[in-house]
Amino acid sequence: MAVTSKIRRQGGALVMTIPPALLKLLHVDAGDHMSLEVQDGQLIARPASSATKRYTLAELLEGSESIAELTAETAWARDGGPMGSQLT
Repeated sequence: MAVTSKIRRQGGALVMTIPPALLKLLHVDAGDHMSLEVQDGQLIARPASSATKRYTLAELLEGSESIAELTAETAWARDGGPMGSQLT
C-alpha cells in the first residue's frame, strides 16, 4: 500500500501524518513509539518493540472472577486460628 504524506512544520519540528489505514495495518496508535532508519536512501518506519506492554482495562480485569472464587475457597486458610503446637 503506497500513500503520499506531506511534510509540514509544526513549531520547531517537521512532522508527517500517518494515515489511519496504515496505523491499523501496523497495529500502532497515538503514543506508541516507532523505530526510524534510512536504508538505501529510503526511510523505514517500524513499530518499536516495547519493554512494557500496555493493557486495556478489559485485559486487566480478565480472569478477575477466578481470583475472587479462589480467594473465597481459601479463606479458611487465612481466617483460622493457630493449629497444632504454634505459640500464640
